[in-house]
This record gives sequence, structure tokens and C-alpha cells, in this order.
Amino acid sequence: MAYRTLNPFTEQTIRTFAEHSDADVETALATAHALFQSPWSREERGRRLAVLGRLADLLSANRDLLAQTMAEEMGKPLAQGQMEADLCAGIARYYADHAEMILAPQPVASDVGEGWVEFHPVGVLVAVEPWNFPIYQLVRVVAPAIAVGNPVLYKHASIVPQCAALFEDLVRQAGAPEGAVTNLYISAAKVAKLIGDDRVQGVALTGSEGAGSKVAARAGEMLKKSTMELGGSDVFVVLDDADLAAAVQGGIFGRLGNAGQICTGAKRFIVLRGIADAFTEAFVGAMAGAPMGDPLDPQTLLGPLASREGLEGLAAQVEQAVRHGAKVLVGGKRPDRPGFFYEPTVLTDVSPDNPAFYQEFFGPVAQLFVVDDDEAVVALANDSNFGLGGTIYSQDIARARSLASRIETGMVFINTPTTSRPELPFGGIKRSGFGRELGTAGIMEFVNRKLVVVAKA
Repeated sequence: MAYRTLNPFTEQTIRTFAEHSDADVETALATAHALFQSPWSREERGRRLAVLGRLADLLSANRDLLAQTMAEEMGKPLAQGQMEADLCAGIARYYADHAEMILAPQPVASDVGEGWVEFHPVGVLVAVEPWNFPIYQLVRVVAPAIAVGNPVLYKHASIVPQCAALFEDLVRQAGAPEGAVTNLYISAAKVAKLIGDDRVQGVALTGSEGAGSKVAARAGEMLKKSTMELGGSDVFVVLDDADLAAAVQGGIFGRLGNAGQICTGAKRFIVLRGIADAFTEAFVGAMAGAPMGDPLDPQTLLGPLASREGLEGLAAQVEQAVRHGAKVLVGGKRPDRPGFFYEPTVLTDVSPDNPAFYQEFFGPVAQLFVVDDDEAVVALANDSNFGLGGTIYSQDIARARSLASRIETGMVFINTPTTSRPELPFGGIKRSGFGRELGTAGIMEFVNRKLVVVAKA
């Protein structure tokens, strides 16, 4: 596995990185395990939360450097990278401020006597993270782990090695001791070996179905707790009473943000017939006019895809969809310019027998469906192998809430594209994975919920 920075805008390799050896990995694991057995992990929560507070400050202070590094390594437009850095700082700050309360012992009523549940660290965690949000994906695991006292070894995607190293450096600058958070440039085989080690007690992965199934199977084989945040084919529902301008604006950002490389991106647009013509005209026009270009240009909305492999795979998906009957309303090809760009694309007439109907399009490609009523919305929304997020636009909030409760997914947002905040639990169902990150639910995934009971005298 080659760890390298290849700029997707210039298509030029900037730097390569050597993988860590077996000896390096053993040293990292031994150091992390020793830290878990020390007062840092088991007693010094105040010290750990102070590290998170300093990390929040460092993420804010380095927002431009983080955004520029993301732009260089995976093509994220500068403003979107700055937004990611701000969110990461907010996550670190959230756990710095709230973990003490969240992790306080909880009383349990019982006829046996006085009981309570304490929350303790479980041990070293292994995190396997993707390139599309290279800092956010890390802090989602690392911030609650530091708060709880679980050391983390992480294997980041091979195309964002600078982001991986930069985040580790910021954690160290924040005052975390050696072993608290360690970046490893390693192969999938070495990840599997790590998961099998008795010193590792939990596994967190964000990535593809294929990677998730392999890592989850390995974790299950070794009886290790795991969380999986995998793909999505989220619906973006526009009801016939929706604010048209707001729905179009939300749909554009929901589909073109991060070049469409978002697991919770708006991918299947389900529009009520009464508003379909107006929405389609406005949405297609906005997609066609989206500013495409250099990720470092503040005016750019749509940057390149992160890799040549991603670009070629997306182009092949669209070609296959068209061969099976889909129609292209706009886009549908790679533009004639350098960089791993793909035109904003809208597909319609995608029938259930078209392979595209059940696929995730990880790029700026939207599927548009027109339906007659709310029952058809629910039926189409739930006809998916995925269940991560979803969006509903409507001015009738009671109606939207009713539909949100019936859609089979982990998250639904009304009148705003699917988003993330430190306090909101993030995760899905079906092939979108299991477990939650962020909020109270996220910090509880890798804790020992220890019951203590004092019998009545």
C-alpha cells in the first residue's frame, strides 16, 4: 500500500511516505497499552479533558493549515476544509466541557440495595479512517477516547498521509502523552493482525461496505467490540409544499459538497409531482452553473474528486446506468480539463432493474425520482440497502415529522441538508453500519459500564 500525497487538482505526486514496520507497530501498541494501565487512563480525567480543551484551541488556530492540507491531498475546497476544521474544534470542545457530566456515575434503583453504574475505559482502540473528511473522521473517535481514557492507534487512508501526521502532531502539542494517539502507515494485513492482539479491545471504522465487512468480521472473530460507519444512498425529499428556493439551495450543497464524496450526501432526490417541474428546472440549472475549479480558490464550490480511481469508478457507474435506461439531464461526463473532475450530473428514469437504483454514487451525481404522494415517498425511500441519513423539505412540519419517523434510516433532517454537530449522534442501519459516534451515544460505545451494588443492611 503506497502512502503518498497526489494532488487531485494538478495530478502531480507531492510526497511519498514509508510504511511503519512490524517493530514500529509493536512499539506503538506496547506504548499505548502501558498508557492504558497508567493513571492517565484510569484516574486523570481532568488532565485528559484539559488536553481536549487545548486541542480545540489548536484546531481553531490551525484551521487554514488544515484546510490547505486537505485541499492538496484530497481536493476539498478551502472554505469547506475550514468548516471541517471548525467542526473538529467544536467536537473537541464539546467533550472537554461535557464529558465529566456524561461520564458521572448513574444511580440504579434496585431492591437489592444501593446501585450505580460507573464508566471506565476498556483499553486500546484501533481506528481505520477514510480520506473524505480526513480530520473530522479522526476527531470523532479520538476526542471521546481521550475523554474516557482509551488510547487510540489509527490507520488513515493512504492518500491523506499529511493530514494523518498533522492531526497526531496537534494532539501531541495539546499535551497528550506518548501512546494516547498514534498514527500508523500500515497495510490492511497489519490492521487485521492488530485487531487480533489481546491488548486491543475495540475497533472503529468509517469506510466502504467492503472494508467494513472485512474489519467487522475480524473484530467479531476476535470477540472485539466494533462500530461501523459505512456507505449511504440518502434520500432528499421535496414535498409539494416545500420552499422551492431553500430546497434547491440545500440540494446543491447536499449533493456537491466535498465533490459529492460524503456518505450522508443527498443522492436520491424524491420530489412530489406537484412541484417536480419547477424543482427540476431550478435544480438542474443550479447544478450546471456550480463553480468548478481550484480547491484553493475561495469561489470554488466543486473541486476534483480525491483520486483517479474514484473518478474512473464514478464515470463507469454513470455509463452503466445510461446503458440500462437512465437519462442524463445535465453532465454525465468528465470535463475537458486537468484534474480529477466530474461534471455535476442529474440522472432520471432510473428503474429498479437498473444497477444504479441500489448503488451509492460517491461523487457529484444525483438521481431524480418523481412520485405522487407521501406513501410513495416512504416506499421509495425505504427501498434501499442503505440507511444512514436523509432530508425532508416541507413547510408542514407535522407532515415532515410523520414521514421522518417512517423512513428507515439512522438520521433525518427537516429543512436542512444532513449535517453533523458535536452533540448529535451519528450513524446508520442496514448496510450503512452499526454503532454511533458523537454526542452521548458516541462516547458510550467503548466504555466499561460497570455496575456496583451495596446490599441493604
